[in-house]
Formats: sequence, C-alpha cells, structure tokens
Amino acid sequence: MAVTRRSFLGGAAAVAASMSTRFSFGMPFGLQPGIQLYSVRQQMAEDFEGALAAVREAGFVQVESASLPKKPAKEIRAALDKAGLKCVSSHRSFVDVTKNLDETIEFEKTMGVSYIICPGPGRKNPPAPGTKAGPLTIEDWQYNAESFNTTGAKLKSEGITFGYHNHWLEFEPVDGKVPYEELLRICDPSKTTFELDCGWAMVAGHNPAELFKKYPHRFSMLHVKDFKLPSNPSPANHEEAKVTELGRGSIDYKPIFAAAGKNQKITHAFVEQEAFDIPWKESLKVDADYLKAL
Repeated sequence: MAVTRRSFLGGAAAVAASMSTRFSFGMPFGLQPGIQLYSVRQQMAEDFEGALAAVREAGFVQVESASLPKKPAKEIRAALDKAGLKCVSSHRSFVDVTKNLDETIEFEKTMGVSYIICPGPGRKNPPAPGTKAGPLTIEDWQYNAESFNTTGAKLKSEGITFGYHNHWLEFEPVDGKVPYEELLRICDPSKTTFELDCGWAMVAGHNPAELFKKYPHRFSMLHVKDFKLPSNPSPANHEEAKVTELGRGSIDYKPIFAAAGKNQKITHAFVEQEAFDIPWKESLKVDADYLKAL
C-alpha cells in the first residue's frame, strides 16, 4: 500500500503521542509520574472530578488511592478513566486488610490495582472503646508482620501484591528493637513488599539509600516527598520537620533513586504532598516537574 505524506505524518503523530505518555518524562527506571491522592484529599472532597483533572493537568499519569469519597468503586474508576489516570495501588487500613479483606479485594479489583498497601499498624489487643491506647509494643509490631504474611498470601492468590508503608514511628526503638527492622525480618518476601516513604525515613534519621543497600530487593514502590529537616533528624523530634514541595527542602532524591536502581526493582514512585506551601495546583506542577527532571 502506498504511503502518502498525510498518512505518514498522521502515523508519526500517533506514535509520538503514545510515546509521550511513557517515555518523555525522564524519570528513573522508565517510570510514569505518580501521585498519592491523599495529596488532594480536601480538593477531592469539594470537587472530585475537578481535583482528578487538576492532577492530570499537572503532569501525573498514575495514582495511588487514599481518602477517596464514599462512592462505589465503579463510579470512582469511571472518574479516573475520564481524567486519564490509572490507579495502580491503594492504601487501606489495617482493619481493611485483615478483618475486611474480602470486601477490600472486591473493591480494589474493580479499581484495577496491582498493589494494596497498609499505611499503619494495628494492635494485637486493641483497647476497649473509650479507653486510651498505650504505646505499641514490639509484640504488636511482630503481630503486624505475621498478619501481613497472611494477608499477602491471600492477595497473591488474587493477583495483587501486598505491602507496608512507613511513617516515622516504625524507626523509634521499642524494647531494644527497631520495629521497621522487625517487619523486614518477619515479613515473607514471597508474600509481601515494602513501599518506602523516603521523606518520613529521612525525618526519622534513616537514609533511604542505606536501607536499599541493607535490604536488597525488599522495596518495590517509593513515596517521594520533601521536608525542611532539623539539624539532627530522629523519631524523637519528628515534629520539627516541615513539609514542603519537592526540591525546596533538604532531601536530594538523585542519590536515593541511584541507590534504588542498584539494589531494588522499583515499579512505582508516588509524590505525596501532605501540605501545600504554595497554591495547590502550582504545588502539584512543581512536584511533577521535579520528578520528570530526575
């Protein structure tokens, strides 16, 4: 079949358009720009579809869900599809991934996720209603790890990978042990993975690059956020760290991604902007541009 100038240019344009989504970002490992929807929780509550459109306009292609409006999964999936966003991962509570796991699976399969991530620990013996919970014990953390193995096995049979997401608390020693190290020790790598929140690790005084070296092949996803760190980061003074936009704080992600490339197989990286220093749409654009410049 003869190829005319018009058909050639049309085909080239189509190829360029398809490539622009995946290959023109300049992100490490050929990843696509992702964002955790907790970043726009207030905006989603006010105008769900408008917030999703703004996320896509800023340059993000993939999302990890959290703080979604109370809507059926099919309705949320349709809104994401309309915005041109793919939900590849979801944050769900400890209760959701243990006691309510079947319901969680049904919802997230409709969403089309590949990962379900727990962003915080449960307790072996929850306090009675109306009573104040004490500090987590090392037995609580070990119970979490064992529960995650059970959840991970169930999700694996459903074609979904289960993982855990940290904050600063996991790095505060308990009974002479570091909870995060206990999670990594007990969680079965064949059933679980870890999503490292690089920003919170730095707040707690732990360099993600060193964690990647110490625990090769245990992390598959990253949370990317920036803080203005105190002079001596540690769990004890985590409140002194102030969140800001990427590239405007203390954290340089180039060596972090370089170390991840040597020791891990990273499948997704999500910006999580917990608070805005500047107008929110401008903030999203700053973060997306930072990721693309890596």
